[in-house]
Amino acid sequence: MAGLLVAGTSSDAGKSLVAAGLCRAFARRGLRVAPFKAQNMSNNSMVCADGSEIGRAQYLQALAAGVEPSSVHNPVLLKPGTDRRSFIVLRGQPAGTLEAGEYVGGRTRLAEAAFAAYAELDASYDLVVAEGAGSPAEINLRAGDYVNFGLARRFGLPVVLVGDIDRGGVLASVYGHWAIVDDADRATLAGYLVNKFRGDQSVLDPGLEELTARTGLPCFGVLPWLDQVWLDSEDALAFAKWPRLPGRAGTLRVAAIRFPRISNATDLDALAAEPGLDVFATATPADIESADLVVLPGSRSTLADLDWLRRLGLADALARRAAAGRPILGICGGYQMLAEVIDDPVESARGTEPGLGLLPVRVRFSPEKVLGRPRGSWRGHEVVGYEIHHGVVEPTGGEPFLDGVRLGNTWGTIWHGAFENDAFRRAWLTELAATVGSSWTPAEDQPGFAERRTQMLDVLADALEEHVDLDALLALTR
Repeated sequence: MAGLLVAGTSSDAGKSLVAAGLCRAFARRGLRVAPFKAQNMSNNSMVCADGSEIGRAQYLQALAAGVEPSSVHNPVLLKPGTDRRSFIVLRGQPAGTLEAGEYVGGRTRLAEAAFAAYAELDASYDLVVAEGAGSPAEINLRAGDYVNFGLARRFGLPVVLVGDIDRGGVLASVYGHWAIVDDADRATLAGYLVNKFRGDQSVLDPGLEELTARTGLPCFGVLPWLDQVWLDSEDALAFAKWPRLPGRAGTLRVAAIRFPRISNATDLDALAAEPGLDVFATATPADIESADLVVLPGSRSTLADLDWLRRLGLADALARRAAAGRPILGICGGYQMLAEVIDDPVESARGTEPGLGLLPVRVRFSPEKVLGRPRGSWRGHEVVGYEIHHGVVEPTGGEPFLDGVRLGNTWGTIWHGAFENDAFRRAWLTELAATVGSSWTPAEDQPGFAERRTQMLDVLADALEEHVDLDALLALTR
């Protein structure tokens, strides 16, 4: 049994995708590989076939490794509700809250669950590719750590740092990580990777050589910028980094509202992956007015983000848009905001407050979280999604739409992942294009969403094979 911990010099350095690429690359070599993240802090999550909820990144990594995703791959998921409180998901199920003051010393039971899950994987697979969280050099959090050096020292894992050169300062960041940690943690550092490099590597090499001379850490490789790699990110910093894919004439402009507590922003990936759609994040009323479609994605704090909509004038812009018959789509929390009334004694404990009043539905939050993998259809097209919500929506009118409601050109669904269904997505967008007078048509010869994801994982694995010393990384684990 063997393991490796992929840590990052910062959030969004690329450790999630590097870990996914390693899972795919090593699985292609015939190894039985499992991904692992002891604790994930993200509002981008997924429901597994067994009904458990895990981070979206670990779901992707399990697909990359060719294993069935489950809560063992991400035993602790923290979902930020405010700046000082997170909701705990333990082994896939709700397990209370964690206050900011408890973060260092109040996580003993979470650590025990995480270590037990790692041991379970370690006993069943040839290799566990573990992903760290944030930066392992956050020495203020070291005492209660069980996801970075705490995990590495518990199970004897070599730690490989991933640094993002695109944001600058990567040499100093790697050096700083090596320098600031204590001797025992430093001893687990096995080397580093440079990620997102663009340019002539011969210009970078002298810096890498000096960094290795000063720290003794080898550079295992320099990964180039991969513009085809962008799906399924878990990090809020990565929201709205969708590329503009070439497509047909009549591009549809899709404005995604970037809520402060946005949840499952990955719902927008399937739209952004459709050629001819220009998907962008916004908090500007003018964009709400001008886009062909406005999407209200999920939110971990529905009423708080609804307050934010009103403060910025976005609620008024949405009301004008709905009155003009211009398309609006709400997904999960975004759908709840479109309701007439929201009664929330659970998430915010604020009781009954008015929603935007754009759909004939009422919402009441329940202490029990709904986790599921529903199936349905629209216009004869099969749709499979997933549900993660406390808010129970009761329609009082309108036309049914994927366990939600449509009224005119305002649509709402409680389902995440619905737009990953290619035939449904393209049919719905075709109807939308006709509504707004666009000449957009689906590019039927282009790959679907699942195929794009598979291609992305293979691009990642191919890049690692070409630019990283995978044999050396594998040798570390032995």
